[in-house]
Amino acid sequence: MISRRALGLAMPALGIASSARAQGAWPNRPIRMVVPWPPGQATDLIGRLVASFLSERLGQPVVPDNRPGATGMIGTDLVAKAPPDGYTLLSASGGPITFAPLVQRTPYDPERDLTPIITFGLSPYILVVRNDFPATNGAEFMARLRAEPGKYTFCSSGTGGSQHLVCAVFNAMADVNVLHVPFQGSGAAMASLLSRTVDFGMETPAGALALIQQGSIRAIGQSLPRMTTLLPGMPTVAEATGVTGYGIGGWNGLMGPANMPPAITARLIAEMEIGLATQQMRDRLAPIGIEVDPRRPEAFTALLREQRALLEPLIRQLGIRADG
Repeated sequence: MISRRALGLAMPALGIASSARAQGAWPNRPIRMVVPWPPGQATDLIGRLVASFLSERLGQPVVPDNRPGATGMIGTDLVAKAPPDGYTLLSASGGPITFAPLVQRTPYDPERDLTPIITFGLSPYILVVRNDFPATNGAEFMARLRAEPGKYTFCSSGTGGSQHLVCAVFNAMADVNVLHVPFQGSGAAMASLLSRTVDFGMETPAGALALIQQGSIRAIGQSLPRMTTLLPGMPTVAEATGVTGYGIGGWNGLMGPANMPPAITARLIAEMEIGLATQQMRDRLAPIGIEVDPRRPEAFTALLREQRALLEPLIRQLGIRADG
């Protein structure tokens, strides 16, 4: 028989175990989805879409929290320093994770301070030229740049930004001598193409497609290393220009602080894979310029390292540093 003393010792222990299980159930309160950009930006739109989906799947509100500033570094740093309990997540993108650490000092180390959970997909950039540029295809475009070194200019949304870097890497791999003209934001950069004050640049589908369709600018190719369903019929930049080995694009995904519990990470991966497999999610991501391509943590990490390996030596060679 079990003595009363043994029962008296056992009951509090059972109570403690039950309380621990209750406190450990995740999620049991709202989750914050930090968006390190202003409302309306692509990463914000994606973050809100994912937050709405996860709210339904997890049974707790996932609340978008816009923390813009310093080209995405403020919000990213907030997540990097948050408790790794699954209640602070990051709507992540290449700017503050891939590009910023290569051209300036960041208050976080993406590989050390963040947990890659899953990518949502990849986003191409489009190599575009002013509509009166004296070339109608990639081969003619390259011939012009090489025939008159130093004559042509390319625009970007700012020194050290993603549009600058993906274009600068292309120029370096193509071995062409062109002048960089930075602007404050992609809108101003595209305006410079429309006014024909610069010659070419890289832009997202969201920023370029309507202008291409109107005939206001012309497309040479898209930057991913393979064809994309987002831009049917458009060749890759590598195919169009003959610059073999070139292929890079943006990405969006879900991250959290370092050392997140594996069970929470696994739950988030499982739920997002369900959502990203639906046609509804794919149809909602496509207008934002995202081709669904879910990658689990190992493949996510491999993507980040692959992009860094491509970009870092060229950025060092070119001496690119962000303003300020």
